[in-house]
Amino acid sequence: MNPPSFLKRATVLFYGVIAYAIFFVTFCYTIGFIGNFLVPKSMDSAATTPLGLAILINFGLLALFSVQHSVMARPFFKRWFTRIIPESAERSTYTLLSSLCLIALFWFWQPMGGVIWQVDNQAGRALLWAGLVAGWLLVLVVSFLINHFDLFGLRQVWLYFRNRPYTAIEFKTPGIYKLVRHPLYVGWLLLFWCTPTMTVTHLFFAVLTTGYILVGMSLEERDLQDAHPEYAGYKRNTPAFVPRVGNPPETASQPATGAPES
Repeated sequence: MNPPSFLKRATVLFYGVIAYAIFFVTFCYTIGFIGNFLVPKSMDSAATTPLGLAILINFGLLALFSVQHSVMARPFFKRWFTRIIPESAERSTYTLLSSLCLIALFWFWQPMGGVIWQVDNQAGRALLWAGLVAGWLLVLVVSFLINHFDLFGLRQVWLYFRNRPYTAIEFKTPGIYKLVRHPLYVGWLLLFWCTPTMTVTHLFFAVLTTGYILVGMSLEERDLQDAHPEYAGYKRNTPAFVPRVGNPPETASQPATGAPES
């Protein structure tokens, strides 16, 4: 088989860079959307739609993202999808479609109003805002621990451009992965739940996205155990979200797997 032409390799690289750029802007907007700052329309903007219709629309938007995000991450879908597109562009396409689903959510989201609780104490508010910032930083830092550029497709398109074969990221348990199995999800949960004003809208969003994380985690870990039997030992010795009190178990010598789905 002849190697791909320079034009094809350059096109795939350009596609991957554009997909990453759209993801990065979307990721930054997500923080403002959830935190209700610096964006034209946030989660808790003024309600303009009847409550029942708003619930249906918002549920549909979250379901769209959840289905896309989970189905495209499954090995069976990847095997089918890479018959249609270059394998090197699979992760970039996943990243791009995830971003487009989020953009649709931002655009069509319907605030529902109502306050469940509100923290007025200044120290309490500062602590909750700090939790939101910590969640954002944790997501960012963890993505680099497991190879940020592979996670979002840039490494794949760069290797393709250089006409080099892709090699999967070796499974390791760097840093916080020795304490919890899913620090990336911990970061997202902090982003979803740390707010001094919990509205009906925010609670709806937080409950559904937390449910999605729990389902997604189960699917992801099933795939990991199928691909890496040693993951069962890592799962047995390492809690999912909350570190154990006292000395953590010895996990550094255990092999680990590649990037999670989100």
